[in-house]
Amino acid sequence: MARAFNWLIPHPLLTLILTIVWMFLQNEISAGMIVFGFILGIIIPWGTSVWWPDTPNSFRVGKMISYSFVVIWDIVVANIEVAWIVLTVPTSKLKPAWIIVPLRLKQPEAITMLAGTITLTPGTVSADLSDHGHSLLVHVLHTDDADAVREDIITRYEARLLEIFA
Repeated sequence: MARAFNWLIPHPLLTLILTIVWMFLQNEISAGMIVFGFILGIIIPWGTSVWWPDTPNSFRVGKMISYSFVVIWDIVVANIEVAWIVLTVPTSKLKPAWIIVPLRLKQPEAITMLAGTITLTPGTVSADLSDHGHSLLVHVLHTDDADAVREDIITRYEARLLEIFA
């Protein structure tokens, strides 16, 4: 029975999320829309599951929620900082930097989440991942201390992601 369930619904959480998103997109709650959303929630993950990498061995939802709050806070603060830089720092005085961040993360999902977090935060962009996934190349709009930015990424984001995907 469990094997049949896993074959039919390879990613139950994604099925639920797709069903809910379908309901929001339709802006209507009816039995037909719920059933159709659920059918889409089964077909889409099932049809694309052959291209998905292996799922993480463990994932701590509680830690992910706290990580989300940290990221949202950092995005708000970085928006203010970037606005201040744009308004007050002349282009000739900007100090952009390329920073190589060594990675302890090994799972592709965790590395993708780190790269996405860096890119979502205004003023930083994840530009490249080394061939073997040992380091991430990050561009920073303006910094006086590239080492401090590297350490901030490692302690603020990577350490938390190591706990989430441990």
